[in-house]
Amino acid sequence: MFDHEKLRVYPEVLAFASGAEAILERAKKSSPLHHQLDRAKTSILLNIAEGNGRFTAPDRCRFFDTARGSVLEYAAGLDLLAVKNVIDPKELARDKAVLEKIVLMLIGLIRSNSADRLHEASISYRVKSKMDYD
Repeated sequence: MFDHEKLRVYPEVLAFASGAEAILERAKKSSPLHHQLDRAKTSILLNIAEGNGRFTAPDRCRFFDTARGSVLEYAAGLDLLAVKNVIDPKELARDKAVLEKIVLMLIGLIRSNSADRLHEASISYRVKSKMDYD
């Protein structure tokens, strides 16, 4: 077993990636959004693995930060899929809850590797539905 496979976040990201495949199959494969989401999904997993293999805390944090950024990128992509009616509001809320859990786990990894680093206060995000805009 590799070290990154021992992280609690790793099986969460694998489960997310599996579910993301089903969503991506519904998006047009020729669309830039499909390719961007596929790259973001891939980046999350690979940066966690590579970051956990680094020897210094700043190096690990840099890769965990990149993975966190890719999670946020994927979340924004989900919003676009909802706007395009590729996913419904329930799927959007469910998948964003999974992504929020992954972000919190990555923040925990970053904090555990860097006690002297500045951190944002934890805030709660809310997904607006089409009804909120009407």
